[in-house]
Amino acid sequence: MPSHQERQLITALDALDRAFASEEPFPVSGCTYCYADQDLLELSGPLGLISDDLVSAVAAEVPDHWDDFPRLYRRLTPRIIRAVVTDRLHVDEDLVASRLVQAQWTTWNEPLTRALGEVWSAWWRTTLHIHPGPVSIRKVLSLVTVATGTLRPWLDTWTAIRTPAADAQLADLIDDVMVEYEITDLRMGFYDEYRASPELLDWLLTDARTRTDDIRLDDPYLLEHHRDQSEADRSTRPPR
Repeated sequence: MPSHQERQLITALDALDRAFASEEPFPVSGCTYCYADQDLLELSGPLGLISDDLVSAVAAEVPDHWDDFPRLYRRLTPRIIRAVVTDRLHVDEDLVASRLVQAQWTTWNEPLTRALGEVWSAWWRTTLHIHPGPVSIRKVLSLVTVATGTLRPWLDTWTAIRTPAADAQLADLIDDVMVEYEITDLRMGFYDEYRASPELLDWLLTDARTRTDDIRLDDPYLLEHHRDQSEADRSTRPPR
């Protein structure tokens, strides 16, 4: 039986479908070297009849392969996002986040952006209540961070959710980002567009520190890096 959080995610995904139902089919044109006429015809037809393989191809493809990339990506967004959340897309989550940014999703009509925002929130909360989840904690955090252009709200939600699953996800994230001290220069997004290290490391060493006994967080090198970074941030902060 689905948990409360899983039901909320299902509700958010269904609402996403309804919000984007207003995006009508249009004649899709693009790179005929990579896509056959039948592919373009299929993309121009009913959303539900587009094959999963073709949805995945569009989700990953560079924007200049399409004459109207933002409109095509917007129309396929419900299919792309549902497949990402359920781990059925087989396209790197960082790439999906970067493509959404390139499609300028935050400029879409308000009902569409609101519905996507509800999915981000529900997906994140569900991830923090399930361990293991279908998508790794790092990939979920990276996608919602790059897509929204902000990390701290997602960390604040994590701080507030104190469940065994959330703590287990924390342990997984630490294992992931501590390999060769990646945490000291961690970037998110397919093009490394979001510099996550300062916020994430500060959170791990402060708000999250009491939730893990991982001694790697006490490494002198890491603590010195954090101290230096904090001082650098303060020195570049404009005076009040």
